[in-house]
Amino acid sequence: MVVEVKSMEAKKKQQPALNTSKNKETLAAHKKIQVADFISEIKAELKRINWTNPEELKTYTLIVVGATFFCGMGIYFMDLLIQACLWFLESALRLVV
Repeated sequence: MVVEVKSMEAKKKQQPALNTSKNKETLAAHKKIQVADFISEIKAELKRINWTNPEELKTYTLIVVGATFFCGMGIYFMDLLIQACLWFLESALRLVV
């Protein structure tokens, strides 16, 4: 496979002058075509996506909500346990002092 490499100077020489009104119109039209091509590529890419069906979405949502709830409850009970331990230590220190 042969790949042609052009230097930056050669690329600059190939670009048209930007100071004429015809070139400005051509560049504006070219940009509009690029935007239209970009949007059409986005639409084509969105059609290729494998979207989840509503049943799977409900299942995954319930899994995430359930896991979040149980993790939250675990953190809550750990906090209660730590508070109880600290309260016990505080009470023991008050008896000693």
